[in-house]
Amino acid sequence: MTDTPVLIIGGAGKTGSRVQARLAARGIVTRLASRSSPTPFDWTRPDGWAAALDGASSAYVTYQPDLGADGATDAIAKLGRQAHRKGLRHLVLLSGRGEPGAQAAEAVLQASAVPWTIVRASWFHQNFSESYLLDGVLAGEIALPAGSVPEPFVDADDIADVVAAALTDPRHIGQIYEVTGPRALTFAQAVAEIAQASGRPIRYTQISPHDFAEGLQQAGVPAELIKILNELLTVVLDGRNSRVMDGVARALGRPPRDFADYARTTAATGVWRV
Repeated sequence: MTDTPVLIIGGAGKTGSRVQARLAARGIVTRLASRSSPTPFDWTRPDGWAAALDGASSAYVTYQPDLGADGATDAIAKLGRQAHRKGLRHLVLLSGRGEPGAQAAEAVLQASAVPWTIVRASWFHQNFSESYLLDGVLAGEIALPAGSVPEPFVDADDIADVVAAALTDPRHIGQIYEVTGPRALTFAQAVAEIAQASGRPIRYTQISPHDFAEGLQQAGVPAELIKILNELLTVVLDGRNSRVMDGVARALGRPPRDFADYARTTAATGVWRV
């Protein structure tokens, strides 16, 4: 199609790797950018961003550790300015639902001179199989400070499909897509579905934010990430994001994947076996 690459910032992540695979399947050249990639990209070192942006046509942007973290808004503003100077024609930003810090970062991207698309995502299904909750599933207990507020978990494959569509079709420019699954589940209900699909006894235990933070600290998790996780599981998970949204259907013309389907197909891979 073209030799001008699409830059994927955070290309090793859950959504970035999936977006790269979808674009590659369409014959679109991509450039993966992370701290360990051949074209390095480090959010703490803006002096190195120009090399990653150089020659790119557009970019998928994921911010680490979270778009609501301190400094994220300034970083996104700087990236937007550099992207404009480098002539990028489109930026697709992965954002979070109900996070004031994330929405501030969205605003500075929207104020940049580069056309944009924003994808606001719920908690990923894949956090239970490709991320920090996997250890709990394997141990038979997931302990979090999340209460009985439901969350419409979304599949990372749906996010990747929306992002790939946005990067390849100009009709998505200027759109904000809130992507969720088709129904909301509490963490206890999600864990119960995983237990049923895997055929293993797995329980959910609600713990205090203090005990959660203390456990993460003992495991060597950085203080900034502990703060973010605690906020996401307590402050943000207060019901503001419980509503199921139509972002996947609006972007793709099909319904999102259900958590039960994710649980069944993931269980079949053996990742939850012990």
